[in-house]
Amino acid sequence: QVQLVDAGGGSVQAGGSLRLSCAASDRRFCMGWFRQAPGKEREGVAYITSGGTTRYAESVKGRFTISQGNAKNTLYLQMNNLKPEDTAMYYCAAVLGSSCSVARVRDADYRGQGNQVTVSS
Repeated sequence: QVQLVDAGGGSVQAGGSLRLSCAASDRRFCMGWFRQAPGKEREGVAYITSGGTTRYAESVKGRFTISQGNAKNTLYLQMNNLKPEDTAMYYCAAVLGSSCSVARVRDADYRGQGNQVTVSS
């Protein structure tokens, strides 16, 4: 069992920045974030492997940066140049096994409690 605690989020105007963090009880090889907006499909946002490999959804590439702390049990998602379409609940996610993809993060085996991100135009 992996426990994930989300922190961060909030409300900003378009073009602003927010940072999410995630504290994990156990670091899995593949961890990241997915988001869920009302009336929209769940979307994998980004992942980082324990080795430091990162990948992003096309919709956030160049604007979001995922990283991990020195102990690797804490993850961060820096979100810059936010757009109204980024508005959603964001969930930290952990994936079982040794394969990793944005799609696998979307279908997470474990998730945090989520944080709301609201971007106004």
